[in-house]
Amino acid sequence: MKKIIIAVAVAGLALSACAKKTETNTVTNETTTSVETTTDTNAALDNAGMAADNALDAAGNATSNGANAVSNAADNATNAM
Repeated sequence: MKKIIIAVAVAGLALSACAKKTETNTVTNETTTSVETTTDTNAALDNAGMAADNALDAAGNATSNGANAVSNAADNATNAM
């Protein structure tokens, strides 16, 4: 009878140890998912920021090119006289 009680106690301890490990794994997996989500969000924001910066640079370049074209046209008109 004592052997059965000890076997049941050992089995109970083993099962409780497994249950705690599962909870730890669940928390670890949730933390990993949270970190990965944060990383993905940061990457998306960085990419959006770079895209906006590139668009502003392109607009600035287009404005500068337009101003240069006007200046060249004025110089050409002056030189034509």
